[in-house]
Amino acid sequence: MKPLVTIGITAGILAGLWTQFSTPFGLITWVGFLSWACFFAAGGKRAGLLKTIPANLSGVLWGAAIVWGAANLPIPGALGISVAIAAFAMCVQARWSILGFIPGAFAGCAAYFGTTFDAAGTCAALIAGACLGWLSEYTGGLLTNAGKKDQPPTQLAETQAVA
Repeated sequence: MKPLVTIGITAGILAGLWTQFSTPFGLITWVGFLSWACFFAAGGKRAGLLKTIPANLSGVLWGAAIVWGAANLPIPGALGISVAIAAFAMCVQARWSILGFIPGAFAGCAAYFGTTFDAAGTCAALIAGACLGWLSEYTGGLLTNAGKKDQPPTQLAETQAVA
């Protein structure tokens, strides 16, 4: 089968399971899907996982910093100023390779706001979703290669004997 078909199969199965079981286990379903998408947007594979999780989690921290700044800065426009500073920081932090996936940081920040500031729930679902992305890609790869047999070794051309 083609790789996109096998990833589609495994992603579909895992997405159905995630949807069915995430909420009973206290995980936020849509946040998992958000980081799952970030995993693929980051290029997938191990590298995509290692880009997605730290960037997503840093976004949650920046979201918390925005909330803190908006609540504690005694100046007009504190929310706008806090957002501007955090958005700048989410871009600049990308100079460190571990935090180099800027969309992941913004997604993590947005998820934090979308969960009404549930940092623990957001972080747990972000990590789970990124891992599900990796698992769907990995198992899709196994399925792609499942029907392929090892190729026999290529036979070397016979050489002429030296007389």
